[in-house]
Amino acid sequence: MDTELTDFTPTTNWGGRIEDDGMNWYAARLFTTRQKEIVSGLQERGVSCFVPMEYRDFVKGEKMIKHVLMPVVRNLIFLKKDRDEKEMRRIIMDLPYKMSIIKKSKEGEEYYEIPNKQMLEFQIMCNPEIEMRKYLSEDEAHLKAGTPVLVQHGPLKGLTGKLVRSSKKYYLLKEVPGMAVMIKVSRWCCAQLPEK
Repeated sequence: MDTELTDFTPTTNWGGRIEDDGMNWYAARLFTTRQKEIVSGLQERGVSCFVPMEYRDFVKGEKMIKHVLMPVVRNLIFLKKDRDEKEMRRIIMDLPYKMSIIKKSKEGEEYYEIPNKQMLEFQIMCNPEIEMRKYLSEDEAHLKAGTPVLVQHGPLKGLTGKLVRSSKKYYLLKEVPGMAVMIKVSRWCCAQLPEK
């Protein structure tokens, strides 16, 4: 068991303390396994972070040892854009770990901003208490064909995403730079959105 991550939970926003303050977000790719230290360093500098988390069971022999809340991926964190890009760059450069904010294009220097509404819905869908959820890489999500929908009924009411089919079940797919999340949903609860 990875003991470094077992005490990750207290300082990390797993989606249970979601704030709809209208601010956009950045996605940052990490080039180290020190995700916990990076999040702590950013939070000490006043930067709000979000790390998608899930419960994992650790089994030894035939006995379950622990049911632990752990990060879904170790090389990605989300940062709230509550200051200008220049200040964010300075904070990131001051950290003793290598990381990179995902940019709009490979040629440009401008950071990709995740709109507040999109990030808010992504955080809600990442709640580790929700079952029938799957995480996908950005590339896997792009391969999924789906219809843009709005959930009109049930516990996911108001969320938008792509309605996709996987293993004879329907899921609501929400993408952000670096990853995606799918939650099982009834297709009868969804209304198709107009194509953009």
